[in-house]
Amino acid sequence: MRTAIIHDWLDTWGGAELALVELLALFPDADVFTLVDFMAPEDRARLGPRTIHTSFIQRLPFARTAFRRYLPLFPRAIESIDISPYDLVVSSSHAVAKGVRTTATQLHICYCYTPMRYAWGMRDQYLRQVGLDRGLTGRVVRRSLTRLREWDRVASGRVDHFVAISDAIAERIRRCYDRDSTVIYPPVAAPAGDGAARGSAYVTVSRFVPYKRVDLIVEAFRLLPDRELVVIGDGPERARVEAAAGPNVKLLGHAPDTERDRWLATARAFVFAAEEDFGIAPLEAQARGTPVIAYGRGGALETIRGLDAEAPTGVLFPEQTAEAIAAGVRAYETNAGRITATACRENAARFSAERFRREFSAFVAARQAEFANRERVR
Repeated sequence: MRTAIIHDWLDTWGGAELALVELLALFPDADVFTLVDFMAPEDRARLGPRTIHTSFIQRLPFARTAFRRYLPLFPRAIESIDISPYDLVVSSSHAVAKGVRTTATQLHICYCYTPMRYAWGMRDQYLRQVGLDRGLTGRVVRRSLTRLREWDRVASGRVDHFVAISDAIAERIRRCYDRDSTVIYPPVAAPAGDGAARGSAYVTVSRFVPYKRVDLIVEAFRLLPDRELVVIGDGPERARVEAAAGPNVKLLGHAPDTERDRWLATARAFVFAAEEDFGIAPLEAQARGTPVIAYGRGGALETIRGLDAEAPTGVLFPEQTAEAIAAGVRAYETNAGRITATACRENAARFSAERFRREFSAFVAARQAEFANRERVR
C-alpha cells in the first residue's frame, strides 16, 4: 500500500514537526509532500534522508523569507499536488494540508493540530504579524481570509477521518467543520536521566508571536522584582517583549536544544501564558520534573494537573493578564512543596512517543479494515 504524508510547510521546528517524525517512523516508506521546505539543515536532518516534494510556492519570489504572504495561494498550491498514485493519505495539518485532493479509492486520515487559525480565530493577529493589517491592502487580505475560511470548510469534507490532538481541538473541529474526531495526543520526547538540580530562575520558552503572550509574562515579572525570569525564543514580537522587560528579565534569544533543555531541567518553574491547542513546551518541562505555571484554558487543562489535583504538577491561572500571572507565581511558591518532580515526570509520561505510535497505528489499521470492507461491498 502506497502512503503519502502531507505536511503544511517546513520552515521551523515545533510540535507539528515532532509529530511528523513519529508519523514517518510509522510509515517509513511514505512520500512526503509540503507547500515549501526551507528547514535549516540541522533540523531537516531529523526527518531522515528522504526527498520532500514541494508546491509551486517554493519557487515564487521571496518565498524563502516571506512565504506566508502567499497565504491566499495556499489552497491552489495544496490542490495542485498530485497524490493520485497513493492508497493511504495522512495529512498533518494546522492550515491547508487537509485540503489535498483525493478520490473515493483513497483513504484520507487527517491528524489535525487545529482548524486553520488564520481563517477561524486569529485573523487580526496574523495580519499584524505579516504587516498587512492596515489600509487598502489590509482590507483586500481580510476579504481573502474570509474566502479562505469558506474554502477550509469545504476542504474539510475531503477528509475521511479526523484525529484531533486534544479534546479542545476536537471541540473546535466540531464547531468549525461539523465533524467528529478521535483524540490522540501528540508525542512528547522524554529526556534521559532524572533531571538536574532545581535553580532559582523562572523560565519560559516560546516563539515571540502575539497569541503566545510572552509580553505579559515579562510584564508580570515587573510586579515580581525580586524574582528572576529567563526568556528563550525569538520572533516578530521581540520589540514588544523587550519593551516590557525589567532588569530581572534575561532575554537569551534562540538557544540550541542542549541549552534550552538545560534551562527547562533547572528552572524553578516554567511559565506559560498562551491558550494552546495542546502545548508541547509545558509537557517538555514536566518531563524534566519541572512544575508549570500556565493559563488555564485550552490544552493546558488536559496536560497540567492543577492545585486541586491529588498529585498536582503546576498552577493554572484564570486570566491572560500580568496580574494573574504574578498571582500564579505567588500561588506556586506557597504550594511548591505539594508539587513533586516525580509527579511532573509521571504526568508527562502519559504523552510518550511510544504511546502515540501505538494509538495512531491502531487507529489507521482499524480505518483501513473498514475501508477495505466497504470496497469489497462495492
